[in-house]
Amino acid sequence: MNFEILKTDFEDGILTITISREKALNALNRQTMLELRHMFETYAPGLEGLNGVVITGAGSKAFVAGADIKEFTSLDAETGAALAKRGQDIYFLIENFSKPVIAAVNGFALGGGCELAMACHMRIAGEKARFGQPEVNLGLIAGYGGTQRLTQLVGKAKSMELNLTGDMIKAEEAYRIGLVNHVVPQGEEVAKAKEIISKIGKKAPLAIAKAIECINAHFNEGKAAYQKEYQNFGALIETEDMREGVAAFVEKRPANFKGK
Repeated sequence: MNFEILKTDFEDGILTITISREKALNALNRQTMLELRHMFETYAPGLEGLNGVVITGAGSKAFVAGADIKEFTSLDAETGAALAKRGQDIYFLIENFSKPVIAAVNGFALGGGCELAMACHMRIAGEKARFGQPEVNLGLIAGYGGTQRLTQLVGKAKSMELNLTGDMIKAEEAYRIGLVNHVVPQGEEVAKAKEIISKIGKKAPLAIAKAIECINAHFNEGKAAYQKEYQNFGALIETEDMREGVAAFVEKRPANFKGK
């Protein structure tokens, strides 16, 4: 598979992946998701000498500013649930990858972008990074694991607040609540991520792989909740509020939700 959107650099055992849709704030469209699947199913596992992966976004404004909302307009409940489940499956590939995967968050990490960052094993935030799950503003909920991983990382109460208000938080707040590992000066996110991977790369590879596996296993009993998430995402796709939320987003106006 030829990568059209993901730009790669492999040096000193570190694979750096840049999501390159800068004009669209690196929003996740279908092609990006297909490339992420191939990246973590086939390409990255085949790299000899790989110590870890860094994921970042092109430009200075966004890591990933969400999913490509315009792709939602033709979905129904069944195809909406299938879309969310495919996203979850791809993010599981990242979460369960045997080498450390670190998100270098250089700007907006919203919706699917925040979920992508949370699927990584660690998160490094630049000072201007912003995080949020704003799906309720579209009449939806997070569909790629956001209701689950955010709860795992920051606890139930804060996850409830962020998922229900759709509020966006700054890097320092994300650090305070445990969403990110480090906050660094803007532009130094990738360097910090590489520093951590270089340190890990000196440890025993099999031990690293098993440590990742064991830490992830702590949450396995809750995997059924992911099924509930994608089913509910699909159900919301057919609501009038979802159509109104997407229309308002495209037309750049406040949404008028009616609870239907």
